[in-house]
Amino acid sequence: MTTMRILLIDDDEQLGEPLAVYVGRFEMQLVHATRPSAGLAQLRQGGFDAAILDVMLPEMDGFELCRTIRKESDIPLIMLTARGDVMDRVVGLELGADDYLPKPFEPRELVARLQTVLRRRQPNGNHAPSAAPGTAPSLDGRLHFEGLTVDATTRSVQCLGQTIELTSTEFDLLHLLAREPGKVFHRDDILNQLRGHDADLYTRAVDIVVSRLRKKLEPLDAIKTLRNAGYALALHVQHPAQNPAPPRHA
Repeated sequence: MTTMRILLIDDDEQLGEPLAVYVGRFEMQLVHATRPSAGLAQLRQGGFDAAILDVMLPEMDGFELCRTIRKESDIPLIMLTARGDVMDRVVGLELGADDYLPKPFEPRELVARLQTVLRRRQPNGNHAPSAAPGTAPSLDGRLHFEGLTVDATTRSVQCLGQTIELTSTEFDLLHLLAREPGKVFHRDDILNQLRGHDADLYTRAVDIVVSRLRKKLEPLDAIKTLRNAGYALALHVQHPAQNPAPPRHA
């Protein structure tokens, strides 16, 4: 099994060493930075599979740090928030975090959250569901719609011919809807499928991710909201036969 490298950015100097020992039992290597500037420098060097950000930090708070990272990378991010402070979680998700964990936390729950966001990133893995009946069939395994192509193998999305950068959570939400276009998914169903567990769910999280995704898919009006019901992909399926053939050269 490949060891996953995790960057923890938290100014608690006593947290890194024991947490590194614990996550090491789950094939994860934890690197601890106590200041955002140091954490950013390490992220920019590459080689990390996910990052954990505390909200309360020197130099800049975790929200500004999250915003800065999201301008440069789609690496999975988990934010450590004050227990019971729902607003911290909402703001973190709005800025592009993939998940959150209230402090103080149980190390095992942190590992579970990390495993979930890391699993979403694995191309060609067993975690990408196969296409359901009624989806856009394709010889290349992609899901094709008018103006949109979703590739589960490479976890990439093309919107109106342009590749768009999505976080792992945004991709998983889009792929979930794209597998069964037109089907209405309730917010609770989306949360259960994306997060993989029922801990501390709240429907506002889905609304936030949908809002982020809609902005990235503009000008396509891709996701339909059904009041008191949920969300559905509103694009028409484009079958492979409808795709124009490449020009033939003499």
